[in-house]
Amino acid sequence: VQLEESGGGLAQPGGSLRLSCAAPGFTMDYYPFAWFRQAPGKEREGVSCISSSGSTLYADSVKGRFTISRDNAKNMVYLQMNTLEPADTAVYYCAADLTPLTGCSLQALRFRTWGQGTQATVSS
Repeated sequence: VQLEESGGGLAQPGGSLRLSCAAPGFTMDYYPFAWFRQAPGKEREGVSCISSSGSTLYADSVKGRFTISRDNAKNMVYLQMNTLEPADTAVYYCAADLTPLTGCSLQALRFRTWGQGTQATVSS
């Protein structure tokens, strides 16, 4: 399984970015997917997860601002990031939990497949 992130870039505080994660050729219907991020000098942290049933989980720091979604027909997972803050600046990674029909988690150890990451920078 290969995951390919895109959509990062530069945004102003209060602005928006939409990250995309492609999983070409992978039947993703039964697996949870998540977004993690890592800022310089900090540990990787879970941002959001979406289960195979569509249930979602968010870190407290992004609740109400970020929305995760998936389109199984297109093999895509998205992270809509609104009301961005400088603290959201990080490399964002898409990850897949290859255990089918499990619930969501923001624990990195649950996810065995990772993308290369995409940089999101929030600055004026």
